[in-house]
Amino acid sequence: MDDIAIRAGVSKPVLYQHFPGKRELYLALLEEHVSGLADRVAAAMGGTDDNRARVDAAVGAYFDFIDADGEAFRLVFESDLRNDEDVRAIVDRGTRVCVEAIAGVIAADTGLDSERALLLASGLTGLSETAARWWLPRKGTVSRDEAVALMSALAWRGISGFPRVDGDASS
Repeated sequence: MDDIAIRAGVSKPVLYQHFPGKRELYLALLEEHVSGLADRVAAAMGGTDDNRARVDAAVGAYFDFIDADGEAFRLVFESDLRNDEDVRAIVDRGTRVCVEAIAGVIAADTGLDSERALLLASGLTGLSETAARWWLPRKGTVSRDEAVALMSALAWRGISGFPRVDGDASS
């Protein structure tokens, strides 16, 4: 807690006014980072009506999150505390929010039912997270933009194969 207070530029008593202990601070940081990723993915889905651009932005959101200073992604994806009920609940909520944001677009555009759209969205988020985590220690060999373009192309080739519905009930 001493190190955290110093890095935050506050006194240790001020830190304890907000967080009774390390666990509460950890959970607050985890919540902040999970929400940040969920916000990035939601922005990717809502920022355009162009589905190819949505795929690029969603994949990019994972790469940006994982490549951010401070390696906050390790709290979310690599924590030794994942079996803790509160930690798991926060991480699961973040994953659910990301998957649901993508699934909503998939269901609306393809006419797929909720379960199938959620399954596809889960696959897309898994692809993005895993690829970004694999890329991070190798980013000197493949640029972020090229990595995102490659993974987006892979995802797009799959998801674009689903027929798009135009919202007209007669078609």
